[in-house]
Amino acid sequence: MNPFALSEPRSGESKGGPSALARGDRWLFSPRLDLAVFLLPALVALAVVALAPALDLPRETPDSAWIVLVLMVDVAHVWSTAFVTYLDPVELRRRPRLYAAVPLAGYAAGVTLHAAGGAALFWRVLAYVAVFHFVRQQYGWVALYRARNDERDRAGAIIDGAAIYAATLYPLLWWHAAPERSFAWFRPGDFATGVPELVASIGGALYVAILVAYVARAVVQARTRAPSWGKHLVVATTVACWYTGIVATDGDLTFTVTNVLIHGVPYAALVFVYGRAIAQADPATAAGPGARLLARGVFVFAATLWAVAYLEELLWDRAIWHDRPHLFGGDLGLDDAHTFLVPLLAVPQLTHYVLDGFLWRRGQNPRLALWFRRHRR
Repeated sequence: MNPFALSEPRSGESKGGPSALARGDRWLFSPRLDLAVFLLPALVALAVVALAPALDLPRETPDSAWIVLVLMVDVAHVWSTAFVTYLDPVELRRRPRLYAAVPLAGYAAGVTLHAAGGAALFWRVLAYVAVFHFVRQQYGWVALYRARNDERDRAGAIIDGAAIYAATLYPLLWWHAAPERSFAWFRPGDFATGVPELVASIGGALYVAILVAYVARAVVQARTRAPSWGKHLVVATTVACWYTGIVATDGDLTFTVTNVLIHGVPYAALVFVYGRAIAQADPATAAGPGARLLARGVFVFAATLWAVAYLEELLWDRAIWHDRPHLFGGDLGLDDAHTFLVPLLAVPQLTHYVLDGFLWRRGQNPRLALWFRRHRR
């Protein structure tokens, strides 16, 4: 499970033209799209937090916000992985054992965990797996930008990695040491809290020191080359949203909006751009159902994800949660089957977490390296 863990550029990969080091900053997709998927979601999230008191927004996430944030972004982006895996015949034939084994093994592990330790242990383990995924995705964006900009220096890699880990791990550490919060990752009690406050204080000092080092290096680096604005944008929005949603505020709505938007929106954009690009380069991929849907445009892509996400949430609510009968209908009466149903319904997100560790690594996915090189401007 190593989402977006793109390795540092290999020597000689930028042959055939002036290096990115000489050209200066390189956007991952394009200036307009990068700003749309990295900056705009963060601005929306922070605006909601800033306006919440004036608008008298509830601390709990209302249904209207839940539909947009959880169903249409968080749950939907999980299913987007299928467009470039299970719905891509070329990719499916390349690693059939992997794509069969991951959901089956995930379900078996989930049933075993739920049966042996109960619902509390199941959700605790799943919460930490999800946290790992969320943290690593932010690191992965930085790695992608470093590769795009031909940043090869070891010191820079250490500082950049430390900055994104500080931006994500310190708020989580503070959460584990703080008094009880009014929000949870999945459900109340899924984190093992009780970390000594001294540990969080030391973590806070390291947090500040690492971010100062990152800014200082960026200032020094800007004297000899154009800034990597995309990379700085990812680090800055991660710092702002993770700190605001976990440390600075205490509400389910503010946590959800700052947590979900900067995670799900960029990922869906990556799948859309990458999926269309590899379909254009490979007729066999273009003939697959995923590529055919992507070819119809972003609205069809999004609408497909929303429909599947609604179906998933309908099953969750009617079989497990019973929180929103006005949206999904009544109880299915399956409470006695939770040991088998809960792990089954969690298979899509667990599969998404695991497959990302293979799909977005150049050593694991040769087409990613090909797309990355062709996408250079």
